[in-house]
Amino acid sequence: MLSKKLLDVLCCPETKADLVLDGNFLVSTDKTTRRRYRIEDDIPIMLIEESEQLDEKTWREIMKRHGKSVD
Repeated sequence: MLSKKLLDVLCCPETKADLVLDGNFLVSTDKTTRRRYRIEDDIPIMLIEESEQLDEKTWREIMKRHGKSVD
């Protein structure tokens, strides 16, 4: 499990947007890029080329689940 301290300093490498922890993924709060970064063995893989771009519906559901604005 990632520590709160680590989560507080991590950001999306592409947009510098905040991230939310969603299961074994870190999801960017940036509504344009909607990047999702996987976590393997408690290590976030923060490479843009290794990330996944979520469809808007999935991204909105994740943001709402974590109390983040989607507009």
